[in-house]
Amino acid sequence: MKVFYCDHFDFPLPRHHRFPSRKFVLLRHVVATSGVVPPQDLLPPAPATDEQLLRAHSFEYLSQVMNGRFTRREIDRIGLPWSPELVARARCGAGSAIAACRAALQDGVSVNLGGGTHHASRDRGQGFCVFNDIVVAARTMQAERLAQRVVVLDCDVHQGNGTAALAAGDPTIFTFSIHSESNFPLHKAASDLDIGLADGTGDGVYLEALEEGLKKALSRARADLAIYVAGADPYEDDLLGHLALSKAGLAQRDRLVFEFCRRASIPVATSTAGGYGRRIRDTVDIHVQTVRIAAEMAQEWRSDG
Repeated sequence: MKVFYCDHFDFPLPRHHRFPSRKFVLLRHVVATSGVVPPQDLLPPAPATDEQLLRAHSFEYLSQVMNGRFTRREIDRIGLPWSPELVARARCGAGSAIAACRAALQDGVSVNLGGGTHHASRDRGQGFCVFNDIVVAARTMQAERLAQRVVVLDCDVHQGNGTAALAAGDPTIFTFSIHSESNFPLHKAASDLDIGLADGTGDGVYLEALEEGLKKALSRARADLAIYVAGADPYEDDLLGHLALSKAGLAQRDRLVFEFCRRASIPVATSTAGGYGRRIRDTVDIHVQTVRIAAEMAQEWRSDG
């Protein structure tokens, strides 16, 4: 199974900034040293090109990002200070999503150790998201005629409003989001299928709702590629999440997603997405757990022939 990582995932931020940039370095280290995947399968992606980014974003917004021409309000909405390093990170994140989709279509399962930037829309960034790597990757696969229909399985604790807005009216990209209903963003865009959960929802209710959502989403999407947004932030001790899943519950979530896709013979490109645990080690543990389960599923995918 191929895993994609870019050194730009960790980038300079003001001290005590709440975005946990350091988790990406720790995650890469654990994946590289624990034997989850062979060293040769941990790969750097090519950054996304302008042509690829323009499949989801306007030329005016791309120019704004490249040149840092943001108002204070726009910077506050993104939540990250502009810098050349931020631009490099955003391009690399979209490139990693594209590479992961190509690898999944070839091998069945792949992982991007970042990505899932689902709040960015056509002409603006939001919530730590500059470019929407999900829609960029989906439309790049379609442009390259590698996939015709894509289903987005968004299990981050926050609703994928940018993805939903970008794919609205596009029958070839089906969006499914299961999230905390009271959490960010305040104004949610309508996905093709949304499941908003109450604060404090734990393993049992979440997994039951997820299973029902997966049945509906995969049946309606009729997709030949899934993009799985595997956020760690539904965790019970996440600082920015309102749900209460245990690590065991999150592992079961991952297994449900992969198993449903396997039964439907839909390749899965996974992004580790959000995670803001009170202890950064918990976030890394959850992300590594996702990578391990993906690797197990990749072996089963190969056994299926």
